[in-house]
Amino acid sequence: MEKFDRVGIFGVGLIGGSIALALKERGLCGEVVAYDRDPATLETALTLGVADRVEETLGAWVNTVDVGILAVPVRALPGLAESIAPFAADRTCWLDVGSVKHSVVSEVSQHLPRFVGTHPMAGLEHAGVAHAHAGLIHNAIWAICPDTRTDGRDLGTVTALVRALGAYPLELDPARHDRLVARVSHVPYVLAVALNLMIARDDADRDPLLALAAGGFRDLTRVASGAVEMSRDMVTANTPEVRRALDDLMDVVRSLAETLDEPSLFATEAAEAKLHRDALPIVARTILPSLHDVYVSLPDRPMELARLTTTLGEAGVNIRDIEVLKIRGGRGEAIRVGVSSDAFREAALAALMAAGYHVR
Repeated sequence: MEKFDRVGIFGVGLIGGSIALALKERGLCGEVVAYDRDPATLETALTLGVADRVEETLGAWVNTVDVGILAVPVRALPGLAESIAPFAADRTCWLDVGSVKHSVVSEVSQHLPRFVGTHPMAGLEHAGVAHAHAGLIHNAIWAICPDTRTDGRDLGTVTALVRALGAYPLELDPARHDRLVARVSHVPYVLAVALNLMIARDDADRDPLLALAAGGFRDLTRVASGAVEMSRDMVTANTPEVRRALDDLMDVVRSLAETLDEPSLFATEAAEAKLHRDALPIVARTILPSLHDVYVSLPDRPMELARLTTTLGEAGVNIRDIEVLKIRGGRGEAIRVGVSSDAFREAALAALMAAGYHVR
């Protein structure tokens, strides 16, 4: 795609910072200008090389950006757009990265006509530009949510940018986006909060409950460790859809509770859930390029992961994805390595077996 002279990042947190780093790493723009009202955040952005230049106030510099990326919390987006509008050039294409789209697209477009609502499905438990890294959005699904006012040229520009950043664009109507994200992102956060509160408020057995909380509980509730204020805005800005999804979830939970006295019926429900969960990677690969997986038993010793990746690199194998599947006490870890072709998979298997790893 065409290289931009200047891209503005308005709000330099985890997502905005990661996009800035990806832009620079992939050579997609000549200069990244970062705007934030927090001087300490801007200092960190400069120190870490996230931005080439920083600005604490909006002004004439805004009309010099080719693309402006709004990366503030959802509830702050309309106000930021209104503040930017007096300085924005007609030639600038705008997008956001907020997790709610219907209200945002409607309100922001009133101030920035060349606006395209988007939402990269990426994140970490930790917020802030200090945790930003270019790989955060690589291979992520990135929802793009045009409405009837969206200019086709701007939609094309944003879609091309998302692809150039290494993500996978998925076009959705804004309202449909909010319904879907409520179910796969917002409600899981509410559920993680609820499960942690259930334990935290059990005064009689809180300490042994915490001691017994193993990997499954930690994995299920990991998202509750995210930034509270940002998560609050994410959920409450999508209240109607979140409430509908919670109502549906509670219906399912009540139905499951009624099967507890009939083990065979509960097993039938659990089997359906297992079938769906096991199919998730297959569903994902209808959107993402297919990966060829290698499973490796990794000894529980320092530098073993580094040794594994070095072995593959020396064999000319390009790793596209890597995942720790489970921790098995003192026996080590199971690692899934994803590569882009069957030839790479065969090369990986040969190299790892030659290095003494147990693989399949």
